[in-house]
Amino acid sequence: MPAPRARIDRVRASAGIIQLALQQIEDELRGEIDARELAEILRELHHEDHRQDGVFGSLAQLLTAAARAAGRIEPDRDGEMSCPLHEAAALITDNAGLQTYYATRALDPQGDS
Repeated sequence: MPAPRARIDRVRASAGIIQLALQQIEDELRGEIDARELAEILRELHHEDHRQDGVFGSLAQLLTAAARAAGRIEPDRDGEMSCPLHEAAALITDNAGLQTYYATRALDPQGDS
């Protein structure tokens, strides 16, 4: 089992990489962009056919893994720790993902479905 400090350091480094990647995408959105291109970028964040492949799906999977870990930490707490994480994962895919889908379709109704 890895030392907790080393695990935290690896997670912190990975989160930093994610933040840099998101910043790069945000920078791309600041330039000249048309509706079709914006819709295509949004499709990269939220894969409509395979939700688990998009950024939102990956984040939801991460929260689900955290919920499973929480359930292993104190299994007798009857979901007190894991339920909010499962709920957050569902909100990301159901709410954020669905709203992104609607925005994508409004930007480019003829685009990929």
